Amino acid sequence: MTLRELVVAYFQHYTIISYLALTLLCVVLYAIHPAGLWQTLAAIAAGVLVYPLVWHLLHQHVLHSKWMWKSKLLSPTWKRIHYDHHQDPNDLSVLFGALHTTLPTIALATGTIGWLIGGPGGALAAFAAGLLTTCYYEFMHCIQHLAFKPKWAWVQHMKQRHMEHHFFDENGNYGITNYFWDRLLGTYYLKKDRPRRSPTVFNLGYDEEVAKVYPWVKNLSGGIASGHPRRRAMGIEGGSGQRGEAAAD
Repeated sequence: MTLRELVVAYFQHYTIISYLALTLLCVVLYAIHPAGLWQTLAAIAAGVLVYPLVWHLLHQHVLHSKWMWKSKLLSPTWKRIHYDHHQDPNDLSVLFGALHTTLPTIALATGTIGWLIGGPGGALAAFAAGLLTTCYYEFMHCIQHLAFKPKWAWVQHMKQRHMEHHFFDENGNYGITNYFWDRLLGTYYLKKDRPRRSPTVFNLGYDEEVAKVYPWVKNLSGGIASGHPRRRAMGIEGGSGQRGEAAAD
């Protein structure tokens, strides 16, 4: 895949179109309810700066938690927003975040602090900054998962760390565009520093034993798979239930 092909595919996705449309709406509403210049700049800066920390904490303590699958109500959401992504990291249908979860999160994380800084105008400025930051995150996420080989060393570094998160050990390297918070919070690692691959890297700990008590994700998925997605598709590793049977066919 070329950079041009990646960019074209990226801007055609409905989530990116939605983020950009909402950003434009924020600009229009900001013109009606503006904040002061310094309040606006501070709100934008706060929105950009708070996003990586909020993402890291949500990724580690919500998306990689074990409490969502225990709820019949929340398990479909957990399945969609992260379990499916780890089951097959190259499945483009679940590469982008789900709008019904991302938009409220972005609004709460950035809009609240923006409101405290500059009222309605500050909230709109911070929310717009959060939306554009999300667009940047999703673009980098595309680079990390699509068949695109970046030329820039810093992007190669980020892609390698993220691939280790998906294919070697899910318990670390939670960042997407930088690993500052991983380093600070002790979750950054290099593959050579860990002796073996995590057995739960593809199912996040949701295995057959867990499914006996909390069956909702398994029922929605048609089974549980724990092996490498490519070998699983060939029917030679880690399939179970309907997923395994389908792979074997």
